[in-house]
Parts: sequence; C-alpha cells; structure tokens
Amino acid sequence: MKLVLRWFPYGDDSVTLENIRQIPGVRGVATHLTRIPVGDVWTMDEINLVKDEVNSYGLEMEVIESLNIHEDIKKGLPSRDMYIDNYIESMKNLSKAGVKCICYNFMPVMDWYRSNLAQVLSDGSNAMAYSHDEAVKLTLEKITASMIDGANNFSLPGWEPERFGKMAEDIQFYQNVSSEEYFRNIKYFLDAIIPAAEELDINFAVHPDDPPMPLFNLPKVVNSKESIDTYLNLNTSSRNGLTLCTGSLGAGVHNDVVDIAKTFTAKGKVHFVHLRNVKHESDTDFHESAHLSSCGDLDMLAIVKALYESGFDGYIRPDHGRMIWGETGRPGYGLYDRALGATYINGLWEAVTKLC
Repeated sequence: MKLVLRWFPYGDDSVTLENIRQIPGVRGVATHLTRIPVGDVWTMDEINLVKDEVNSYGLEMEVIESLNIHEDIKKGLPSRDMYIDNYIESMKNLSKAGVKCICYNFMPVMDWYRSNLAQVLSDGSNAMAYSHDEAVKLTLEKITASMIDGANNFSLPGWEPERFGKMAEDIQFYQNVSSEEYFRNIKYFLDAIIPAAEELDINFAVHPDDPPMPLFNLPKVVNSKESIDTYLNLNTSSRNGLTLCTGSLGAGVHNDVVDIAKTFTAKGKVHFVHLRNVKHESDTDFHESAHLSSCGDLDMLAIVKALYESGFDGYIRPDHGRMIWGETGRPGYGLYDRALGATYINGLWEAVTKLC
C-alpha cells in the first residue's frame, strides 16, 4: 500500500508540498494538470514541470487524478476518435514520467456535486453536504453559481469554467440517450484505451458517481456493486479497475462498502482507494464527516481489513476533509483534517498488518 495526498499544482492549492512531505507515511501525491483544457494532449514539458516540482520535495507522482474524458467521447460523437487519440498520447507521456495509475470518471456533464460546500457541523467545523430535495429544485444556473461562489477562489475539478456554457445543451442531449447506449459509448472508450494501458503498464481506476443519486435525469454509471460489476465487465483486462471511493459509494444507503471492497479487491480490480466517512441525514441526504468510524456511518476498520485480507497493494489517499481550526481553502481539500485522516489510515493499516 502506498499512501498519497491529492495536490493541485500551479499555486492553485492552499496546501503546499512542504506541508505534505511532513505528514507521516505519505509517499506521494495524486495530481492533475488543471491548466490543460479537457481533450488536449498533456505534453511532456507540462508533465515534467509538475513532476520535477513534486520530486524536489522527495515525493512521488505515480497517480493522476484525473485525466478527464472529453464530453464528445461520452456522447459517442464522430469527433470522439480524435479525442481518444489525444487521450492515448497523454497516457504515453504520463507513462514516460513514471505514472502507474490514472483515476477518472465517466459521469456525464458533472463530475460531482454538493448542495452545500461548507455546512457547519455540531463541533463548529464545516464540511461538504448533499441534500437531494434541495438539489432537484435548483436550476442549472443556481447550481453553477453556488459551486463558483463556494470555491474560495480555487478551481474545482470537474467544474472548469469552459464547461459552463454548454452544460444546459449537454444535459438536454442526454435526455435522449438510453443507459444501454451510454454504456456502449463507455465500452468503445475502454476498448480503445485499455490496450494502451496494458502496453504502458498503467492501471485505470474508474471513480464512482458522486453522489450516487440521479440529477437532471442524467445517466448513472457506477453507483452500486452491480453497476461496478457491469462496468468492469465491459473490458475484462486487469487494467480496467476501480477507484474504491468509500464516501461516494457509502452515500448510497443500499451499498455495503465492506462487501464491495472485499469482492473487487479479491478480483484484483481495486487500484486506488479514497478513504473517507459520511454521515447520513436521510436515505438521500448526507454530510461528509471526520474519517474516524464513530464520526460517520462507515466502519473504516472493517473496510481497511477487507482491503488488506483481499490482497490490496495499490494507492490509498485520505479523501475529503472537514475545514477545522479556522482553516480555509478548496472545499474538502484543506490540510489539517486530511492530515488527521492520513494518520488514522496509517494506524488502521499498521493494526491490520500486525494483527490479521
């Protein structure tokens, strides 16, 4: 297991590499070239610029989160072949830089959404939260405005400004796309890029839908054990794997996250893990909590134990943290609570390795 922390380059992060290297057990970062538009090739110059900075602090850059997929690929448009070629070229360049794992998602239009980016919790901290009833009442304009206003002047992955102008048009497009057709588009993409992944020694790890509840009648892709199985069977290569995001899956009350961890890790399909906890306020509403099991509804020890006993040897990062101790920054991505989460994960992993 390698413990990493998500980090954003180009000065677009309140957390520094100097901060990250001082967290015990953290060996590298999961990062993203935020200034390259979705669909363009990630050049060696740009990749090495970020890699050299990461390496200068004694940290590794083996995980990319995310190499986003152009909407034309998701729509199955004729232009998708050009964007797939660009994607493979980016993969080749990342492989030359030593990248071993790429996290991505296939959610249409919106990569993720929260109705509140800073809900105040009972202990005075704040965290991201989701209310389904509130979300379905909002217009697209109000949703985008709330995300921009709550970002604290940081970029939000999946909410790049260049997407905003076409969101309404894209949502309308998907009203006429069946789930079967959408999964055919996914298979087309996987069948094109997985042979390159095999040749380049890169694992692909799809991230679950976040949140798992439907919004704007958009297709849902990965939000349950059954849909994970369907997705991974679209291309059976071992390179076609899962980012086990305990928070995204745990937001669905129907999901047994321990069982999901055990099942797909045993199949060699879990390449990356986002460990975080959630607290349900109803079947569809939740807020993100501290990582500790007792702070939310997930048994974090049982999840880590299932990973270990099933032979997990990939990357783990503490996922979204609360804002605590007066910190401000990108929602979910401050330093203090994620550092506490990393320490907690270290303790859980040491316990299971010595006692199981």
